[in-house]
Amino acid sequence: MANENHRSPAEEASLMSHSPGTSNQNQPSSPKPMRLVQDLPDELVQAGWEKCWSKRENRPYYFNRFTNQSLWEMPVLGQHDVIVNPLGLNAAPMPLEGGVADASVESKQRKRRFSEEVPSGNSAKKPKADVPGNSAAQPVPSSPSIPGTSVLKAWCVSPEDKQQAALLRPTEVYWDLDIQTNAVIKQRAPSEVLSPHPEVELLRSQLILKLRQHYRELCQQREGIDPPRESFNRWMLERKVVDKGTDPLLPSDCEPVVSPSMFREIMNDIPIRLSRIKFREEAKRLLFKYAEAAKRLIESRSASPDSRKVVKWNVEDTFSWLRRDHSASKEDYMDRLEHLRKQCGPHVSAAAKDSVEGICSKIYYISLEYVKRIREKHLAILKENNISAEVEAPEVQDRLVYCYPVRLAIPSPPLPSVEMHMENNVACVRYKGEMVKVSRNYFSKLWLLYRYSCIDDSGFEKFLPRVWCLLRRYQMMFGVGLYEGTGLQGALPVHIFECLHKLFGVSFECFASPLNCYFKQYCSAFLDTDGYFGSRGPCLDFFPISGSFEANPPFCEELMDAMVSHFEKLLESSSEPLSFIVFIPEWRDPPTPALTRMEQSKFKRHQLILPAFDHEYRSGSQHVCKKEEMYYKAVHNTAVIFLQNSAGFAKWEPTPERLQELVAAYKHSGRTLSSSSSSSSSSSSSSSSTADKERELGREQSSSRETNPN
Repeated sequence: MANENHRSPAEEASLMSHSPGTSNQNQPSSPKPMRLVQDLPDELVQAGWEKCWSKRENRPYYFNRFTNQSLWEMPVLGQHDVIVNPLGLNAAPMPLEGGVADASVESKQRKRRFSEEVPSGNSAKKPKADVPGNSAAQPVPSSPSIPGTSVLKAWCVSPEDKQQAALLRPTEVYWDLDIQTNAVIKQRAPSEVLSPHPEVELLRSQLILKLRQHYRELCQQREGIDPPRESFNRWMLERKVVDKGTDPLLPSDCEPVVSPSMFREIMNDIPIRLSRIKFREEAKRLLFKYAEAAKRLIESRSASPDSRKVVKWNVEDTFSWLRRDHSASKEDYMDRLEHLRKQCGPHVSAAAKDSVEGICSKIYYISLEYVKRIREKHLAILKENNISAEVEAPEVQDRLVYCYPVRLAIPSPPLPSVEMHMENNVACVRYKGEMVKVSRNYFSKLWLLYRYSCIDDSGFEKFLPRVWCLLRRYQMMFGVGLYEGTGLQGALPVHIFECLHKLFGVSFECFASPLNCYFKQYCSAFLDTDGYFGSRGPCLDFFPISGSFEANPPFCEELMDAMVSHFEKLLESSSEPLSFIVFIPEWRDPPTPALTRMEQSKFKRHQLILPAFDHEYRSGSQHVCKKEEMYYKAVHNTAVIFLQNSAGFAKWEPTPERLQELVAAYKHSGRTLSSSSSSSSSSSSSSSSTADKERELGREQSSSRETNPN
């Protein structure tokens, strides 16, 4: 990820390595090739090539970690069509005279990657239990129970090393990291975003917690309400759509200052939050509380005489009706409440408008000050390590390549030690007493993604610090409360991804994270923490020329609207096959701008409606939740819209047969697959518990349509 440095020949010669050209050098007992930190084209890195040093021959050579092939000369991928085969992966290797020695018998067969040793895409399958005793195998973490250990080493055949290897072998998989991308982009320059550092991330997380507390206090003191559920999380999502600041998480350069999302959600809860009720007495109490709160608010604010008169008259009329009508039904109370809201709502909103705008602007300006503090801390760390925050923009060739993980131009400073230990199949990663958790299976997934994508940490010394930064970032993004923010990180079930890949060539997710992605190529919110684990950066900054994509965005109206604008520009500007299959809630009361625009788009080829409670999503807390909580029912209808240009429609047309197979895939329950090995009694208990949670989730989400059901 970081900027590569060059070594002199003398320095390179001092490195331990093994040389190519001998028949036994690829045997398991041979030393592992020593990589040189050296510039190589990104397509060679993606194809598995590394530059190494031969101590015996005293010169560099090139080694492919996927095929065990060794070359004295830089590999040549051959002539090829940059659209059909941008990396030349299907091109025949060009012969070199006297430069390549015959590989051993063992190395002629393609070396299997770790992800090929486990089943992909099916959570019901179990990976193999045997552990290779090959010293040339890929590195695994050193003893996780030893505090401060953050170096990964090659495993041996000792019982301790077999235990370490087992740590990286998942027992349940909800992803397929072997699927290669069909997304083609123009080669791009490395990003100038600063690389993550645990000390900086710790400060950022502390300041975000303080900002959340400020928000709570302002809502309670000024409006007498608790902050609307998930409103702070959606505020950060909405702000990042327009933010031009330097911080990857906190907004600092936004226009307008007042967030439409935060303003709308607070106003919806004024004078009180209206919740879904079941019984007659609850409806009566809710009507009384609303009338009392409306009267109190209009009397305490600077409202016009007419507004005061209208609110006061309607409130008194409601109190009189409550005193004299003791036989009213639940429906009568709710009708009266709706009438009172229509009469008093506009006047109450006008009186509270200035105060609510003050809350939104106050939170934004506090965030701006916090970003300055975080930036100063980060620059100070770089200065201590003699690293400049300003780099010259490298020349970028104007060519098409398969999309690759984002790279950072500014080198990463040395990272501090991070501790890790296991607790009941959960990896606990700790830095300065602050602990984040991830299940063993997802820890293994992060290790695989890091191995495939990171190019500046061949020894895995920075793996655990970067895992801590990643987990801490997402924890702060969506809150530390129980189940908080999980709806904003939901994902499609495994069998739906399998179906999308099989039928429509989907190989890329537009909205994902290292924790919930199915493919190893995806866009995510944070390029600094996620790039080391395969992210291609934020979706709105990603410009593919061709490919087939799945988009399941967080259900924030502003973000979904920006997504539609971005997709339509991409489809308009490309003549190559381009397809987006979008999953968003079917909100009709009123319809969201994103849904309306896609339904009217000239690129819309087909639309499906998935009924509420008839389809599932994978939990946003899948990396820490229990197995029986991995899947849950959607509480809103979901609209599936196919946006394709002409070439994309010709290649991935949503034919009736394909659509029928996709709909049929939704009838397979991921929950049933994941619990197939459980006993009937425990399955019944967990199903009942999950159903109760779904009903409760449905009640909460119905009160605010912006809450993402997936």
